[in-house]
Amino acid sequence: MIALLILISISTLQNLSAQGMKEKTVMVGGAAMYPSKNIIENAMNSKDHTTLVAAVKAAGLVETLEGKGPFTVFAPTNAAFDKLPKGTIETLLKPENKSMLSGILTYHVVAGKWSSKDLSDKIKKGNGKAELTTVNGQKLTASMEGNKIVLTDAKGGKAHVTTADVFQSNGVIHVTDAVSLPK
Repeated sequence: MIALLILISISTLQNLSAQGMKEKTVMVGGAAMYPSKNIIENAMNSKDHTTLVAAVKAAGLVETLEGKGPFTVFAPTNAAFDKLPKGTIETLLKPENKSMLSGILTYHVVAGKWSSKDLSDKIKKGNGKAELTTVNGQKLTASMEGNKIVLTDAKGGKAHVTTADVFQSNGVIHVTDAVSLPK
């Protein structure tokens, strides 16, 4: 009888623990993004990021973005890639353009885990602008338009953060509406 009570107690505790440990997810591209998964695991499930995932694979960056990090990724949607001139994506995905593709993709990654609050605080401290050094070594400039974070790239192009603070086990993703381009 005591053994049965102990088993029931353990089972009840496990169920309560599992319910209490449900992850706070964010929906991106029709899929839940789980904080316990890494950047690649989550991005692969987003219907809005199939182009980005294909590009990351072609550039050989999967292993890096599955790594410990932490990374902040400004993740352009498929619609953002579609804004590029016709044929750009196809050209970049060719093996002979791997270096150029890698340079563009690493321009969307900043070392560290920068939440939207961290970014907006940095923007305020910088009198309305914050320079972010990307993994490729070039700068992105962050600013605010109303309550939205906007990134200005090296060519003057702007990308708006449309979904912020998609936390991952190895960093955070901020979804953007444009591809940022380095020099």
